[in-house]
Amino acid sequence: MPKRCLAAWFLVLLGWLALPVSAQPLAPGSHELSLVHAGQERGFVVHVPASYRAGTPVPLVLALHGGGGSMHNMSRDGLYGLVSQSEQSGWIVVFPNGDSRWPGGRLATWNAGLCCGLARDRRSDDVGFLRAVVAQVQRRLDIDAQRVFATGMSNGGMMSYRLACEASDVFRAIAAVAGTDGAEPCQPGRPVPVFHIHAKDDDRVLFSGGSGSASETHADFVSVGATLDKWARLDRCTGPAKTVLERPGVRCEVRTGCQDGVEVRVCVTDTGGHSWPGGRKALGGKGSTALDATAEIWAFFGRQ
Repeated sequence: MPKRCLAAWFLVLLGWLALPVSAQPLAPGSHELSLVHAGQERGFVVHVPASYRAGTPVPLVLALHGGGGSMHNMSRDGLYGLVSQSEQSGWIVVFPNGDSRWPGGRLATWNAGLCCGLARDRRSDDVGFLRAVVAQVQRRLDIDAQRVFATGMSNGGMMSYRLACEASDVFRAIAAVAGTDGAEPCQPGRPVPVFHIHAKDDDRVLFSGGSGSASETHADFVSVGATLDKWARLDRCTGPAKTVLERPGVRCEVRTGCQDGVEVRVCVTDTGGHSWPGGRKALGGKGSTALDATAEIWAFFGRQ
């Protein structure tokens, strides 16, 4: 290589090394990062698929763990299949950690309004934290700013609804699994597509609302029906519900006539309890096998 080219490459390398860590590009693979928000250092895992190429903006999905979980739990591919889905779709997936007083961010929760735990009780600014996570990832990777999404399990699903209420300028659409909407007040800046997945026999966040017998928070959870009615109202849906999928063990429907053609969608499984359909529970057992929640959520986001 000519000396002039070597010198130019050396200057580029020096410039890259001089960038702050929060601005350096990320290579394909999983990276554990952190940032300081509201005086607290909090972590998040970023998975960059092998197909990622700088210069080509790609969608971004935030995947929020359930109450008492962590970013490490949510990023376990054997439980949720989100890393595999990232590789298959070419989308970037980020696993933020909720508020925790424990080393390593264990037993974390999200301040989603009615729920849950430490984050709710000390009014953690989780909306601000998640905005900061998206901003930092955007500095290090080429993200399609019009296709940033959030999904979550249980308390993480509830937090996704809060993001739809308070950060619709960042998040295009959300999907919640086994976590209803307890965020009040809710004033989205535009119609937000929402997708809800829930089991009829969920014993923690009861399908019909109230405090589940297995719930550690004993919060008076909002019902699935009330959650969907709320978003049908916010998204100005004027038509009836329409069944779009029905097979043994699961039924899905959408509210029709929504403003700007947005979707308010729900899939209800007959069984599976408090779990991610198509996935596995962290403490053993499976979710419903009648639906692959990860694949359905990606298809929903892909339509937005």
